Amino acid sequence: MTTAREIMTPDATCVGEKESLADAARKMAELGVGSLPICGEDNRLKGMLTDRDIVVKALAQGRDPATCTAAELAQGKPVTIGADDDTTEILRTMSEHKVRRLPVIDGHQLVGIVAVADVARALPDRPVGDLIDAISE
Repeated sequence: MTTAREIMTPDATCVGEKESLADAARKMAELGVGSLPICGEDNRLKGMLTDRDIVVKALAQGRDPATCTAAELAQGKPVTIGADDDTTEILRTMSEHKVRRLPVIDGHQLVGIVAVADVARALPDRPVGDLIDAISE
């Protein structure tokens, strides 16, 4: 069976937990992505930050993106997938947690990201359609 390591986008760029939301937004724009993993000084994953988080949880609330940090928007334990977990586990995890992107962890090291698009390229239409239904509820 296909594993996360085989379909992930490798070498994910992190935003540091102490970096500002303005810096995170610039990184997203430069990379052409809508989310970044938040990594701590200990190189451990602290969460995921999306462009929507920046808008809804910071800008719309009147928070200053130059002083608000990525860590301030990190919520709870991040949902991840192991590098050697198979697509069945990826589908289950995405569906259960209603997420479109999963950081891929090997030990404690972030090695990539699996997005819905990666799953769509790797699997037949039916499981992907079920996944989209599950995360869109």
